[in-house]
Amino acid sequence: MNDSLHYVCPHCEAVNRVPAARLGQHPNCGQCHQPLFTGQPVELTTSNFSKYLERHNIPVLIDFWAPWCGPCKMMASAYAHATATLEPRVRLAKVNTDNEQALGAQYNIRSIPTLILFKGGREVARQAGAMTAQDIVRWVNSR
Repeated sequence: MNDSLHYVCPHCEAVNRVPAARLGQHPNCGQCHQPLFTGQPVELTTSNFSKYLERHNIPVLIDFWAPWCGPCKMMASAYAHATATLEPRVRLAKVNTDNEQALGAQYNIRSIPTLILFKGGREVARQAGAMTAQDIVRWVNSR
């Protein structure tokens, strides 16, 4: 593993190079000076989706969801809790499939919620259905 990792800032979307040894020190963005890790999933859109997949040196877990979906609503707090547990080793993000229909179609989302884990910009695992925070963390750690 490299001594430094690249992270996209969840506030200004600047790409930051962070020495691995500093990850435990809650680093801030070099451009906007906001925290790189907030303990909350990042909202992705068609315009920033590729940047998050291609510019991170860490896995990116994306929850494809919709506001009208009961299981999605039930899983939202579990997903947020998993975010706090998995950061900074994994970036967690969310895609609202109602607002970002092109992304839902591109990734062939047929049921929601669907979690997709990306490494190096490529899909490596997919799981449909609501999960608990512990199940999400266990699932990601097993990949």
